[in-house]
Amino acid sequence: MKKPKNIKRKDNDVTNEEWKKQMNNLDLATRTKNDLFKYLKSVLNFGSKWYDFNFNSMYNKMTNFNNPNEMPKEMEFWTYEEFNKFISVEGDIKFKALYETLYYCGCRSGEVRGITWKDIDFKNKELSINKNIIENIDGNKFLVSTPKTKSSIREIPIPDKLIDDLIKLKVIQKSIFGFTEEWYVFGSFEPLGKSVMRDRKNNNCKLAGVKQIRIHDFRHSCASLLINNGANITMVAKYLGHTKIDETLNTYAHMFKNKLGEIVDTINNL
Repeated sequence: MKKPKNIKRKDNDVTNEEWKKQMNNLDLATRTKNDLFKYLKSVLNFGSKWYDFNFNSMYNKMTNFNNPNEMPKEMEFWTYEEFNKFISVEGDIKFKALYETLYYCGCRSGEVRGITWKDIDFKNKELSINKNIIENIDGNKFLVSTPKTKSSIREIPIPDKLIDDLIKLKVIQKSIFGFTEEWYVFGSFEPLGKSVMRDRKNNNCKLAGVKQIRIHDFRHSCASLLINNGANITMVAKYLGHTKIDETLNTYAHMFKNKLGEIVDTINNL
C-alpha cells in the first residue's frame, strides 16, 4: 500500500472539536461515544505507525466525553431465591455451570466465555480469569484478548456447588473426540456464542417466571449477594476484578445504603 501524498488537512484542534460536536449531537450514551473515541484513537495510532502522520498536537487535547447529568443505566439483579428459581429449570449441565459461574463468581461475559479447562484448579478449587472473548472484530468470528484491566486478571475461589457441576461437565467433555485442556469450558475448541448464552437465558427466565435481566446483571447480582451477606468491600473489589475500591463503592453505593440502618442499630445497642 502506497503512502498517500498531498493530503490537505484542517487544523487538528479544529477537526477534533468539530468531531466531538457532531458526536454530541447524536443520541448516544456517553459510554458509547467513549467507545467510538477509543476506536478513533486506534485509527490515529495506525496512521502514525504506518504512514508517519503526526497527531501529537491533537492527542494532547483529545479528552473523553463526559456528561455529569446523564442518568446511569438501570442496574438489575436477582436475589439468591430468584437465581435458584432460574437455575432450577436448566437441565443442561453446561448451561447450568455457565450461569452459576456468572452468578457466583461475578465474571464478565467475555471473561466467562474465555475460561479453558486449564484455567480451573480442581484440587485447590480456584478459577483463573486471564482472557476475554471479543466478537465480530475486523471480520473475525471471535478474538481472544486480555481482560478489561490489569486487576481483572485474578484468581478466585470456586464455591462447592459450582465445582461439583464443573466436574460433571468435564467428564462429559472428556468423552468427546479431540478434547484437550485448551478447550473452552463453555464451548469446545471455540467459545460459546454470546447470543446463544443470552437467548437461552431469556427462555429460562420465562420458564422460571423470574424477571429478565441482562447477562452483565449476573455480575451485579453477585456483588449484591456478597455485599448483603457482609462481605468486606476490599474483598468484593478484588473478587470482581475492580482496579480500585472506589469503583466498587461508586457502582454499588445504593446497595451499601441499605445497610446504614444496621450501623444505627449497632450504635443504639451500645
